Amino acid sequence: MTASLLQINPLENAPLGAKVTLPSDVTDPSKLREEDFQTLLRALKTYQVLVIPGQKNLSPKSQYELTKRCDPTCQGNYGHSKEFRHEKSVLRADGVTVPTQPQVQVLGQGHHHEHEGMMLIDLKHPSHVTFHKDPLSIEEIAKGDTRYYRWHIDSALYGLSPPVVTTLLGINCPNPEKRQRIRYDDGSGHTKNSAQAATAFISGENAFNLLSDEDKELALGAIVEYAPHPYIFISNAKAHSTGLTMISENKELSFDELPPWEPSKVKRLPMVWTNPVTGKHHLQIHGACVYKIETADGKVYTLEKARELTYRLMRPAIDPENVYTHDWNEGDLVMFHNQGVWHSVTGEFDDKGKRLMHQCNIASGFDPVCRKD
Repeated sequence: MTASLLQINPLENAPLGAKVTLPSDVTDPSKLREEDFQTLLRALKTYQVLVIPGQKNLSPKSQYELTKRCDPTCQGNYGHSKEFRHEKSVLRADGVTVPTQPQVQVLGQGHHHEHEGMMLIDLKHPSHVTFHKDPLSIEEIAKGDTRYYRWHIDSALYGLSPPVVTTLLGINCPNPEKRQRIRYDDGSGHTKNSAQAATAFISGENAFNLLSDEDKELALGAIVEYAPHPYIFISNAKAHSTGLTMISENKELSFDELPPWEPSKVKRLPMVWTNPVTGKHHLQIHGACVYKIETADGKVYTLEKARELTYRLMRPAIDPENVYTHDWNEGDLVMFHNQGVWHSVTGEFDDKGKRLMHQCNIASGFDPVCRKD
């Protein structure tokens, strides 16, 4: 019997993304034939976000194999958990590790029993209330209001290169009919409606295209330097209401207060990364962790000014019409091109809320590059 072909269809009424339908004889996307897998990989780097429904029973091993297959250079580069789980890291409470497949993290909300060999998991969904300088009130949250928690690129940003792809699997999801209103609270009046705890994505290509010609030239020649152990460095700081960057109040840890670090492991990355499939430029900055920006003409923006420049360049890209919010259904496997998009957690849960997800991303063997030709 001849199997059906892999189908890729752009998401309807969305600024980026596509839905994937697997061939009829394939239930596990990590087992795709090489020709179909290459089609999937090209689609990932073209559409930036891929949604594969019906994967609730995908094993952590298969999720790891699929993630690794997208970037063979990442094998052996897993090692960010120690950095992320440090007691002072802002990421310390974000999930637990699957014992049999340590490259896969369990994320979510609430108490979960007997999952992947763990008798009890107590998960806490990240909330802007603990991260933003001026969070919404209890009353506003009760009405269904929320924020973008933190726009970011998945990466340790110290010693390890940013992953090429992240895979997210929705196992236990809130009812997508329960809605929320994402507020910007930056004077723009902007809001965006989505399902509770939707994951938000924007295209770095679109972010670059929205820049003025002058800012495109600046971005193409700029280098972003991240702080050593950046998630520990910002542990006492608070974020802007849009989730784009941090508020400068001199609350960052001094370098002497950080765990031991090596200058050679400090990440200095191009502000613009070139898509290897499309050749397009993507504005790719982790706004929360920016420490310094150097431009081609020799100008240096240190912490506060670097954040101001970052915010100015990034802000147009998160206007509501540019954001794709994925409203999760159980079994959705979302693959996103981590070197081509930014994403953010959204939403709040009460004490009775439940959510369970598996996430996998592994540091690439190489830093992304900017090709100006």
